[in-house]
Formats: sequence, structure tokens, C-alpha cells
Amino acid sequence: MSLGVSGEMPAAITQSAVSANDFSLQVATANGSGSQTANNVLMRAIFRMGIPVSGKNLFPSNIQGLPTWFTIRASGAGYIARKREIDVLILMNPDTAAADVRDVRPGAVVICEKKLGVEKLRDDLTFYPVPFSELVMKVTAGSELAKLRKLIVNMIYVGVAAELMGIETAEVGEAIRRQLKGKTKAIEFNLGAFHLGLDYSQKTFPEKSPYRVERMNATAGKIILDGNNAAAIGCLFAGATVCTWYPITPSSSLCESFIDHCETHRKDPETGKMNVAIVQAEDEIAAIGMVIGAGWAGARSFTATSGPGISLMSEFIGLGYYTEVPSVIIDVQRTGPSTGLPTRTMQGDVLFVYTNSHGDTRHPVLFPSSPEECYLMAQQAFDLAEQLQTPVFVLSDLDLGMNNWMSDPFPYPEGAITRGKVLSAEDVERLKGDWGRYRDVEGDGIPYRTVPGTPHPLAAYFTRGSGHNESGVYSEKPEDYVRNVDRLKRKFETARTLVPGPVFEDRPRAVAGVLAYGTSHWGTVEARDRLSKEFGVELDYCRLTALPAPPSFRDWMQRHDRIFVVEQNRDGQLATILKDEYPEFATRFVSVLQYNGLPLDATTVVNGVLDAQPAPGRKER
Repeated sequence: MSLGVSGEMPAAITQSAVSANDFSLQVATANGSGSQTANNVLMRAIFRMGIPVSGKNLFPSNIQGLPTWFTIRASGAGYIARKREIDVLILMNPDTAAADVRDVRPGAVVICEKKLGVEKLRDDLTFYPVPFSELVMKVTAGSELAKLRKLIVNMIYVGVAAELMGIETAEVGEAIRRQLKGKTKAIEFNLGAFHLGLDYSQKTFPEKSPYRVERMNATAGKIILDGNNAAAIGCLFAGATVCTWYPITPSSSLCESFIDHCETHRKDPETGKMNVAIVQAEDEIAAIGMVIGAGWAGARSFTATSGPGISLMSEFIGLGYYTEVPSVIIDVQRTGPSTGLPTRTMQGDVLFVYTNSHGDTRHPVLFPSSPEECYLMAQQAFDLAEQLQTPVFVLSDLDLGMNNWMSDPFPYPEGAITRGKVLSAEDVERLKGDWGRYRDVEGDGIPYRTVPGTPHPLAAYFTRGSGHNESGVYSEKPEDYVRNVDRLKRKFETARTLVPGPVFEDRPRAVAGVLAYGTSHWGTVEARDRLSKEFGVELDYCRLTALPAPPSFRDWMQRHDRIFVVEQNRDGQLATILKDEYPEFATRFVSVLQYNGLPLDATTVVNGVLDAQPAPGRKER
């Protein structure tokens, strides 16, 4: 049902209660249409009005012109996970128009290009048809602006949406200025397009959207950024001096951001050159080889990649594990296997990285769930890598890495960098050469090491990826091999005491526990509240932040007869690891899975829990 100038209120609005600061707004456009600026302006204007928001971009991986959807979740309650149901649709792509209209929830609002004629497809929606293609001509008259029409038309729908939903004009203006950063002419054109849409909506649509934005104060002091940028800042503060990488979606922007930050903060004032080594390698194999070489030499080194890159790196990762060389690998996961869906998200590399490389290997893995944790865990990963003398993985994903998230400002690091058991020349002299590179002195499985260039004749040792004894001497003796790999196993147990601990939140009258990690946290938190309010089902919660899990995690599992494990993969990879490491609890785990490449939504978790843990009085669906 469409709105016109008659002033008659359509049935869809008459029957809908006004919903303030609780909606999901989706913009359907085509890739390469320049809509990202307009979408970010919308999101930031809502954020500037004090409402918690998140922005998720669903874009194609192969060719310009294919469909793209940008979704803004606004929630006064602070929920920022993807919402499955779309409340407001801005429809600008004729190729997906019919399907997009069919997919929105009954009672939704649709702002659309008038000539598409989609108003006839459903009578349970409220349509606001706008002649965008005609309006844009008014602000792009003249040949010099004709080429900008495709871009500037997007700001017209910002104006229409802002007027219909109560997004304040001043905040949109500030968001435009921030987004375009001093580009005077661009700001002028975009402000003109915004006001054109605003004026058209005021004159044409007397009845406004039932989904409204009302000023709050829930975002004061907060920032918006993506996880890749946050991780890059974390690497900078961690003291990383070597970054080697090969471009791959969705991790490329992490290394690009690191380069940008180093250009600002890591330049020698005398030479004007960066005092870090940044290499775009010929492939992922070369990238990880350089990381391990630099780590062996004593540098703090890292690479960022995604699943296909990890596949290529596996042999070198095994070398780093067995030779015990510190290195950091940030895996921004995407949907696999093989090329898979490069621009979709998943938690599909958990099992792969945890046991990466042939032979008996185990690697510490950190699970950030927010930009702030990307920042903090990047720093923790470098400390852990040097403390444990091993490769350490930070397992992000496309949703966290490339999308917009609200965050508290990052804390400035206060503690000193932890280098672990590194012997100085004085230490070597004191030991009189009585030390072994692979000898366990304290019983924690972690040996002492020196770095190349330590000025003492007894500081040198051989680094071997083949069999070796405690002194690094080549050996094929079975007892030497067993002694070495058993020590590595002890070292991994020590890692349980060093990695970040789980986050627990228990509730009275809980009937079971629910476990999540990474970005699955946000949908799980919302689902817990819905299960409690709508179905009377109370769940204790554990957010696992790292593997191997610390001892406190076993205590939490012990208290629950049923544990729902929420993951974004098909095979329940974390549940598989937990069943293997905690066989006494294996029958307690129930997997709740989403693996369609979209960020996890709360509805998936609610349905998964209710299917296995019916609510009192709940009817079967």
C-alpha cells in the first residue's frame, strides 16, 4: 500500500504501533553504485542521536553491478546482532526488487523508486514511492555533474528516510561532513541531495514511518569502527615490527590499516622512513615463512589472512610449532571450503587452526568478539607467542573484521611487553653454557632461548625442524622425540593458565548452560533475553575467549547437565574439540548452528534452544 499527497492514513500504519529505536533498516542497491557513503551517513546520524547501532554490508565477491545489501540495526536495548526480520527497506535495485519486497516482514516500511511499481506486490506493507531518478536531475544539472548522478541519488534516500523516521537533520549534516572529511564540493552536493529528499518527503508523505528514531544517551563517548582496523592498532601497540601478507578477502584491510597507522606513528623523524618492515609477499607461503624467520630473529612479526591462506601456510606453521618460534597469525574467517563464499562470514576455521599442520600439534587460539577485543587480543597474542615460543592464532571473521561496530574507546596499554624466557649475554655467562634450547627447566614445558646476535660465544644453537634433543642437536632417537613432544604437550597445558579466561554470566533458576565465542556472542546474548522474557527459559552463559580453555571452564561445565554450543559452522567444530578434550561431558553438548554465510541472529539461537529444551506450555511448531 502506497502513500500519496491525499493525507489518508494507510491501513498498514493504522494497525502498527510506533516502534522507537528498535528496528532493522536494509538498503538494497547494486555493487559499485556508491551507496556506502550514504549508508554510513544514515548509521552515524542514528548513532549521533545516542542510539546503539551496528552496520553490516552484504556484498558480492566477483563483479560490479551485482546486488548489495547494507543493514543497520538500531536498538535502544543495546542489541547489535543481525536481526533476521527487516522492518524498513530502502529499495534501489530493480534486479532484486520483487524478491526484496517478498522477504520483509508484514507491516514493514518500503521506501522505493517510484517507477519500479512494487506497491502492487503486497498489501500488508507501507510503501513510500519516490521518483529518485527525476529528483537527482535537479541537483546534477549540467554536464560536469552528470557522472555523479549515480552517487548523489543515494543521499536523496537518506533525506527521505531521515524525514520519515525522525532522524535529526543536524546530525545527518554532521555525519556527511565527517564522512567526506573536508571535501567541500562533495559535501555541498551531498547536502543538497539530502535536503532534496527531505523536502520531497515533507511535502508528499504526511504520515510518517511507524519505525522512529528518538534521541537517547546510550552512545556517549563511544566510537564506531571495524575489527580489522582495531586489530591493526593492537598490532601497532604490541610493538610489531614485521608485517608480511598476501591480499585476501576479508583480511586485506587489516594489513592496509597497519600500514596507514605506521605511516603516521612509526616514521623515523630524521629519514622520514618507516621503522618497520612491511612486505606484500608473492603468496601466503612466503608471507608466513618471513613471519617465522623474523620471529626467530627476535622481531615481533605477524601476518593476516583467511582460510585459503591458512591452508597454504600449514607446513610453515608446523615448523614454527616444532622449532618453537614466536609468531602471530590473524585469521579473518570467511565461508569455505575452497574459495567458498569470499564475502560471507563463518566460524569455519576453528578445528583447522587449533590442530594445524601434520603430526601432533596444538596451537593457542584467541576468539575476539568486538573491535575492542580485536585490539586487546592482538596485543595479548604477541605476548603469548613470546611467552610460549609458538605460533598464536587470533580468530576473527568477516562480520567482525569488515563491518561497523560500536565500541568503547580503547584503553592505552599500561604494562610492559612480555618477552618470555629470553637469555641475555649475562644470563648465558652465568650458566657457563649449561643450557639447552629445548630443555624444560621449570617444569612448565617452556625452554629458554636466545636471539641471534646475543653477544656471547655460548649463546648460539641450531634451530631444527627435524628430530632434535634438548640441546638442539640432530637426533633420531625415539626417546629424544618422545621427550620433546611430551614437553610440547606440557607447554600447551601451561598455555591454559596464560590465555584470556572465559566470561561467565549465570542466572538463578537456569535450566541449562549456553556457550558461544567470537561474534556468536551478540546473537546469543539477545537470544538469552528473549528466551527468558518470552518463554520463561533461563540459561547460564559462558563466552569462551580462547583455546586451550582455562581450568575455570571445566568447573562451569561440571555444573550443567546440558550445554548449548552456538557456532557459525556446519559441523559443530568447537563442540567437536570439547568432546575430544572433555570426554566426560561429551553427552551434555547440544550444537546450535548457523552456516548460511550471514551473521548469526538471535532467532536461530532461540529456535535451536527451544527445539531441544521446550519451554513450559510451549506448543509444537
